Amino acid sequence: MMKGTSAMTTSGSTDEQSASRLIDVKIRELAGWRGETLARLRTLIRQAVPDVTEEWKWRGVPVWSHGGIICTGETYRSAVKMTFARGASLEDPAGLFNASLEGNTRRAIDFHEGDEIDEEALKALVRAAAALNASAGPRKPSRGT
Repeated sequence: MMKGTSAMTTSGSTDEQSASRLIDVKIRELAGWRGETLARLRTLIRQAVPDVTEEWKWRGVPVWSHGGIICTGETYRSAVKMTFARGASLEDPAGLFNASLEGNTRRAIDFHEGDEIDEEALKALVRAAAALNASAGPRKPSRGT
């Protein structure tokens, strides 16, 4: 699978392994604080939902799914953005969401160089997103565009 392609995945599939490798490469290419932050977020997502599916969509965006998209991991010059697909429907008692607050569906967390990650609160948010997806019942497969 080449960079910039989409990966439709099922847990444990070759596509998921390809997506995971592409995420590995992205983390290595980023290096510095952005690579470290994305790698840490990935680890926390995997700890929160051990059977999470990794996907590679939209020309190079890591996506974590479990019964639907949980979140994405986008990287910019000054931030690593973790966007929760259904974040507006999630409780956020720790006040982690700090971006995309105006929308009706998504919510995001922007991490900047030197930011501390509230790991337990973030894992709770990831678990809540996976539970919300599970409560919605069967979903149509996402389109890897």
